[in-house]
Amino acid sequence: MSLSHEIVQAIRLRQKRGLPEEIRGKVILHICDTIGISLAAYKGAPIALQSIAGLSIGVKGGTGRVIGSERRLPPAYAAFANTALAHALDYDDINDWARIHPTPVTLAAALAAADASDTRSTDLITAVGLGNELLCRLGYAIEPKGTGADSKWFLSQLFGYLGAAITTGLVLGLNDKELEHALGLAYMQAAGGKEPGVGTGSQARSIYPAFSSMGGVQAAFLAREGVTAPASCLDGKTGLFLNYFGINLNEKQRSVLLDTETWAFSDTSIKLFPSCRYSHSFIKSAFVLRNHFGLNEIDQIVIGVNDTAGMLCQPLVERCHPKTLQDAKFSIPFMVAFAFVHGSVHLNNLTEVALADTQVLELANRIKIEKTQSNTPGIPLGDITVVTAHETKRLIERILPETPVDEVKKKFFDCCQYAGVAAPEILWEGLRNNLDFEVFKRLPIIFSLEPKGSIQ
Repeated sequence: MSLSHEIVQAIRLRQKRGLPEEIRGKVILHICDTIGISLAAYKGAPIALQSIAGLSIGVKGGTGRVIGSERRLPPAYAAFANTALAHALDYDDINDWARIHPTPVTLAAALAAADASDTRSTDLITAVGLGNELLCRLGYAIEPKGTGADSKWFLSQLFGYLGAAITTGLVLGLNDKELEHALGLAYMQAAGGKEPGVGTGSQARSIYPAFSSMGGVQAAFLAREGVTAPASCLDGKTGLFLNYFGINLNEKQRSVLLDTETWAFSDTSIKLFPSCRYSHSFIKSAFVLRNHFGLNEIDQIVIGVNDTAGMLCQPLVERCHPKTLQDAKFSIPFMVAFAFVHGSVHLNNLTEVALADTQVLELANRIKIEKTQSNTPGIPLGDITVVTAHETKRLIERILPETPVDEVKKKFFDCCQYAGVAAPEILWEGLRNNLDFEVFKRLPIIFSLEPKGSIQ
């Protein structure tokens, strides 16, 4: 029995049972969060709009709506656009153990499928929830630790093709065989090399998951039209896992992937800082330590990392003096210095202007990197030591996956205000209390941030 077949059967079993109430509520919360981020990105992330413009050359019209815009694009392109918006600010949700951003990929896929179809075989919350669970399970099976084969790939992108294909297929009502073919067609497009994140000087890391939602949506539509793919696409002699990780899943890993009794998505976090998740525990430590020292007192800041976090600290000179906002958000040294100087990290202060902040850059010059942690699943601890002429103080903070609803609501309001949404409380209540595909018709503000007549 192929792994593709087993995945589809596991998803069908979850679909038949329905989402548990707590998972359903969490999916709603993550969808609301993703929409808020996307609205903010439409106003404040030029890379997303540039990408959408480049993708849309020669394209006129389509069924798929773009969040923050009245623009219409073909389904796969609309999925790309909405995922690019959701990820461009580096503010989207993440499962720390799977090292995957699930909702930007699956929500975009579900919306693209729904806009293209007169009938929807699965409701929005269920489709996104099942797609998210598959993505998180794929990450759990690999157990990414930031070294070895998994360190080479953006797992959100690589596995995102599969998650988007399944999510789209569920909304379109594909049968089991068609879903298997959709997985195979997604495999044929799979990519996600991590150099845009490890290297510096690039903006491309801001949009990498968008390729997977586009490819997954296209795979599902091809399968619906009768295009077939080998069932062995995932576990065959040249299947996805062997090609990308050097070995097929063993029995234990398959068991983790196919488990239907627990929900891996329950561990997925909503970010409270618009920067790479690896920096968050260090930012948290910096917030605490800054209350004990004046900036001029600090002789040195020692950041204790593991191999994964170390990739975002080297080369140190470039990481301390980033040339792009994307590099800044992916630089642990820069984000630590920024947190020490400003005491907060949010959309209004972490902007292009921050790249020339002399206080931040001067403090970054006093940062040293040491390896103090081993590579383990999840996010590294925020290990920071401050050295002054009179004392040395070390603090180690950790980030937990739970994000209180009140903090998510505040973040949503902040994103909406950043985007210029006049009544974020109305949008929040409308989404939270009656979230389905039709809500996007009842709450047109989601698609009306552009001045009238500005669509190209």
